[in-house]
Amino acid sequence: MKTKGLFAREEGIIEAGKARLDEPFASDDDKAQFANLLKDYEKLLKITWRFMRLSDRNENGLAASVEREKVAQQELSSKNDELETISSKLAKYLSPQVYASLFSAQNAVDLTSQRKKLTVFFSDLHGFTQITDRLESEDLTDLVNVYLTEMAEIALEYGATIDKYMGDAVLIFFGDPETRGVKEDALACVKMGLAMQKRMAELAEEWRNQGIDQNLTCRMGVHTGYCTVGNFGSKDRMDYTIVGSNVNLASRLEKESPPGGLLMSYETYVLVKDDILCEPQGEVTPRGFAYPVNTYLAQGPRDDATGAMALVNVTLPNLHLNADPHAMTEDERAEARAALEKALSQL
Repeated sequence: MKTKGLFAREEGIIEAGKARLDEPFASDDDKAQFANLLKDYEKLLKITWRFMRLSDRNENGLAASVEREKVAQQELSSKNDELETISSKLAKYLSPQVYASLFSAQNAVDLTSQRKKLTVFFSDLHGFTQITDRLESEDLTDLVNVYLTEMAEIALEYGATIDKYMGDAVLIFFGDPETRGVKEDALACVKMGLAMQKRMAELAEEWRNQGIDQNLTCRMGVHTGYCTVGNFGSKDRMDYTIVGSNVNLASRLEKESPPGGLLMSYETYVLVKDDILCEPQGEVTPRGFAYPVNTYLAQGPRDDATGAMALVNVTLPNLHLNADPHAMTEDERAEARAALEKALSQL
């Protein structure tokens, strides 16, 4: 038996015992007892050695298992990082509400849809066509991206679902996949549009200072009605969007809106009239519709104390007026009235 020196002392005892068997004993019985004891001792040492070898193998196996687990954890961490990166990129192609509902399994990723009452918002840049031939493509791209980024930030602030961008046009809706109720959704939509108009006036001033003399304004259309919302397309490529005549009506109202204005249907007006000051615009018959639609132009949030409107936006070929009477002091209002009266006296 070789134990590679681990049990050298015990092996020495066995060798000495074997040598003793060659020497005389007091009796044959004593020799037999000594031989049996030596045999048992040697057997015990062999068993101990086997246990040691088994322990070594288990220890090596455990170390290998720990190393495999370490490698697996590193691979899992790498996959998690890769998934987070992909997820972060994917989030930029989806509205936050849609993204959250998909990854929380609220919405199945299949071709399904449902009918819901939504408030639909369309906008585009008035005057954009005129500058497309005058700006370099890089400058035009920067302008559109800045505009869309600013509008998207405001939309998300008000809880909108951004459906899609179509050049300089934007389709947004309220009421799915999250809703605060039809009235609150409509009010949030109109307030969002007014906030966009205010920011758009600031952007237009910045662009003029950069050398873009074309006055850019937003036209907006808002309508509330039942739409079909869900996944449309093929099983391999689908879009989460809305369809229906009420979506088309919102688009047509945007085309009917004056530059710098937010034109809404009666269905939206009755939901927001207690909070938003609106000016009746009469009936229009949008292209593709056989019946006239009562329209209203949003002027701004109502001021419970004074009944004044918060924003005044007027844009004509040779007149640009942007005012926030609610934010003005009394002296500023007086100066504004004097300036307007002077301008009117020269017409």
